[in-house]
Amino acid sequence: MGRPVDIAATTARRRALLQRIGRGTVLIPAAHERNIEQDYVQDNDFRQNNTFYYFTELETQDAWLLLTARGDTVETVLFLPPRMPAQERWTGLRLGADSVGVRLSGIGTVLPIDSLDGRLRRVRFAALRGMPVYVPLDPSTREESRISDVAFAGGDVRNLLPIVDSMRAVKDADEIARLRRAVNISVAGHIAAMRAARPGMYEYELEAALEDGFRRNGADRLGYPSIVGSGPNSTTLHYDVNRRRTENGDLVVIDAAAEWGQYTADVTRTFPINGRFTARQKAIYDLVLGAQQAAFDSVRPGITMGQLDAIARRYMREHSAALCGEKTCDDREYFNHGLGHPIGMDVHDVGFGRPLEPGMVITLEPGIYLQSEKLGVRIEDDVLVTARGGEWLSDGAPRTTDAIERLMRGSR
Repeated sequence: MGRPVDIAATTARRRALLQRIGRGTVLIPAAHERNIEQDYVQDNDFRQNNTFYYFTELETQDAWLLLTARGDTVETVLFLPPRMPAQERWTGLRLGADSVGVRLSGIGTVLPIDSLDGRLRRVRFAALRGMPVYVPLDPSTREESRISDVAFAGGDVRNLLPIVDSMRAVKDADEIARLRRAVNISVAGHIAAMRAARPGMYEYELEAALEDGFRRNGADRLGYPSIVGSGPNSTTLHYDVNRRRTENGDLVVIDAAAEWGQYTADVTRTFPINGRFTARQKAIYDLVLGAQQAAFDSVRPGITMGQLDAIARRYMREHSAALCGEKTCDDREYFNHGLGHPIGMDVHDVGFGRPLEPGMVITLEPGIYLQSEKLGVRIEDDVLVTARGGEWLSDGAPRTTDAIERLMRGSR
């Protein structure tokens, strides 16, 4: 789906190209769909590597971190590229291998990047003598040449990522604080969009109000492309074209969140563009909300996301009556995705599949999508797992139909 094609123009361009080449074949591939799990759609040209950030919280480019443990001896070295004052006039100040770098990083040994090769020769020598070397080897991305050099040195080289991922699944106090900030910013954006909503607005106008709310409250960037689907588009899970003009009576599904401090929220709200739910919309909405609440009430250490998914579906099945016709609303035709996932530095973060533990942060996002009625409802909230159960993080954005209508009435 896209904008209308100017067939005459494209035909003329193809003809002109073939005239220019005379003889030959032209093969032009289309772009691949972005992978929302791995590609960062953002509004600047740099985002720090998650593993490097996890261990440094530095946003500096082209740096390296070297950790060495030998018995009781532990060494930490940060390697930084040289500062270039002329370039910094264009790009801004950069961290350098000096006392400021030491102070801001909290790492006692900060060396220039040109000393890294000498250190890596020692690492390769140690690897050949049987000392394990752990490097991040992610098959989905291009490996840095220096990592490749180590990986093929013939020594005991192991992948660091499974270890780091297991650490990142349970968030520490700093990570939870960052996630709370990202969630609060996201909530502000959703409220701004609800307040701005009017029949006849284009989806991109709602998107603008939403993302303005993010930026005004300090968002670093979007956590993922904003989904603003009205009417028939509310039934498409990852619709992000955001071009349709809303109509009176539409429901709007907004799945959008902000990133702050390299941690992202993931929040979805569904609301009527005119500020009033119909009886039918309210019935479907309340069923989704009840399923989410049933899952939340069951959050506790030791339970799995799969078990929570089953609890939400059972609630839908037992309370559907004839709302979804001959099938119950938990059927995969209507609720065609999982209940939730972990969040953190990635919107779909590490730790999926393992039993919940205190300190994990997850989403709960049941939905019902009735394409024949152009009616979709999804409610997604971020939840911190505690020793006692779950803590709502994103409930500052109204969740009930009464609260949504009250907020939207106030904006009018």
